[in-house]
Amino acid sequence: MNRQVLRLAIPNIISNLSIPMLSSVDTALMGRMDEPYYIGAIAVGGVIFNFLYWGFGFLRMGSTGLTAGAFGRNDRLQIALVLYRALLVAAIAGVLLILLQRPISEIAFRLIDSGEQVRYHAGIYFSIRIWSAPATLALYSIQGWMLGLQNARDPMVITVIHNLLNIIFNIALVYGLGMHADGVALGTVIADYTALALAFTMVYKRYGYRLIRVDFARVLQREEVLLFFRVSSDIMIRTLSVIFAFAFFTAQSAASGDQILAANTILIQLWNILAYGVDGFAYAAESLVGRYTGAADLEKLKKSVAVIMGWGLGLGAGFSGVYALGNEYILRLYTDQPEIIDLAMQYYIWTIAAPLINAYCFIWDGVFIGATATKQMRNSMLFSLLVVYLPVYYLGFPVWGNHALWLAMALFMVFRGVTLSLYARSAIIEPIKQKHEQ
Repeated sequence: MNRQVLRLAIPNIISNLSIPMLSSVDTALMGRMDEPYYIGAIAVGGVIFNFLYWGFGFLRMGSTGLTAGAFGRNDRLQIALVLYRALLVAAIAGVLLILLQRPISEIAFRLIDSGEQVRYHAGIYFSIRIWSAPATLALYSIQGWMLGLQNARDPMVITVIHNLLNIIFNIALVYGLGMHADGVALGTVIADYTALALAFTMVYKRYGYRLIRVDFARVLQREEVLLFFRVSSDIMIRTLSVIFAFAFFTAQSAASGDQILAANTILIQLWNILAYGVDGFAYAAESLVGRYTGAADLEKLKKSVAVIMGWGLGLGAGFSGVYALGNEYILRLYTDQPEIIDLAMQYYIWTIAAPLINAYCFIWDGVFIGATATKQMRNSMLFSLLVVYLPVYYLGFPVWGNHALWLAMALFMVFRGVTLSLYARSAIIEPIKQKHEQ
């Protein structure tokens, strides 16, 4: 089982770590500009796109769970239909986001209280990057579908090439052409469509035989579409709750001034590096748990979860050690402004503690997505957000200031893991036992 887990997890870890590498490069590019508001601009712009794009994260997560279940049942037709439905939703949603870009940007910038210069440059960033919406959502669909087929290698290749191209384009546009946040946005758009062309090519070459021809009416069959959107709606609510938590974090940071925003943005990048690393094992959980749930193999399901949890927590401990040893030297990779480094060091303890706290809930997320136990995952997220995160911040901020914001985020992660572990038996194990009894 260890070999099977690592075969899925390692490519996902490599591909996932290239994602915060991209955002880290963007932060470092803007962190070396003359003013701190450039970092704030891409932070605020990034939050808006997290809402827009991560809100459609069900296209990846839902595709993985449903495809893995069909793979476990050896249902070739459903495997193809999941991809067709996901791509159809991605195309429609991507076009709508472009058409509605003006009201979206107006609402977003009213909700996020930021300085005038941050808002100005973030607005330019948004107006360019929004054009990549169809490509971004289609990539979610294709990569989730591949993971459901127990294939982690091809999504890794797509993601790594995608992010390397993005880094190259961003550096060329910022340093070569003297652009700022607009260069980062344009580089992202070019990289997104290039990666989508690569993804379609890989699907055709590797899986052309699986993509059997079906009547379009079959793609829109009512019961199956309702199942897709039931799973998708729960995942969307869960994902939007996560996005809201991080958007709220950025908004409250911005309200505390450009320097706090810059310091918190750098520190949250380190949280994201851990998140994307451990998510490699969470993705392995999605693939394996989905497969064993579809096959109703409870013994292998339990074993896979135990092995994945062990690897994930071990990786989290390793990240904590690296952060503890690196401290100020790591921060210097992001900015050369001494006042921002000194400010970030005041809150660095939360970054050291984060990896072990976060790894537990990330793995459980993968387990529940794979089992398509999305209702319980949604409820866990809403509880952690509404009952824990927001009250802790509002009660703590008058006393602890920015530390209260970090405490709220840490407890948000803790309660996500705890509630999901309590749900596991009723949501995942008992339904499989009932299948055996029938």
